[in-house]
Amino acid sequence: MAAAAAAGPDRLAAAHAALCADPSIQFGLTRPPVPPEPPAWLKALGRWLADLFRPIGRLLRWLTNLVPDAPYARILLWTLLAGIAVAVIWMVVARIRSGEWRLPARRRRASATPDADHDEWMPDAAPAPAWLREADRLAAEGRHAEAIHYLLFHSIDDIARRRPALRQSSLTSRELASAPMLPAAVRPLFARIAGLVERSLFGGRPVTDGDWQTARTAYADLALPGRWQA
Repeated sequence: MAAAAAAGPDRLAAAHAALCADPSIQFGLTRPPVPPEPPAWLKALGRWLADLFRPIGRLLRWLTNLVPDAPYARILLWTLLAGIAVAVIWMVVARIRSGEWRLPARRRRASATPDADHDEWMPDAAPAPAWLREADRLAAEGRHAEAIHYLLFHSIDDIARRRPALRQSSLTSRELASAPMLPAAVRPLFARIAGLVERSLFGGRPVTDGDWQTARTAYADLALPGRWQA
């Protein structure tokens, strides 16, 4: 009995020694490496963003406290805020594209008449008819190059009137033809007129009656109000 009691500590010591000798068990734990500090510019950016959005967070918390503590009220509030945010984004995008502020209601009214392009040519009280008559007079005298050049100048006037943000004298005709603010339907029409002028004015190539008819048709299409609603 005494021998068995004395053998107990020996077995425990032997088991502990075997456990410590097992290489698959880690006893010496080390501290994890300290993550590197973010750069100073990133910290400054984070503080700037926090300061920028802190008033917005306060406003949202204030609006949330105004409504009753009910699920439907919170859903209504966030739906209203989302609608306002979408309207603001739409107006900003429209400002970038067209150079002027537009309300969503005006866009819906314009899109309610999808057949405007197919209506009779009525250039929304613009002086385009008079310009076209003067160009016809020049072409009738055989001055086709001057007539096309005349239409190019007044195409630029149309662009400046409908897209005031493009009213920059430093822009070339090619730059205007590729300007993203111009509607997609207008760009190829203006590029057609500008290309004919470049070919005759800078390339020295003669302008035929067919070239004149091409430029006249392009300008008549460009003056359609529906071309500028996109």
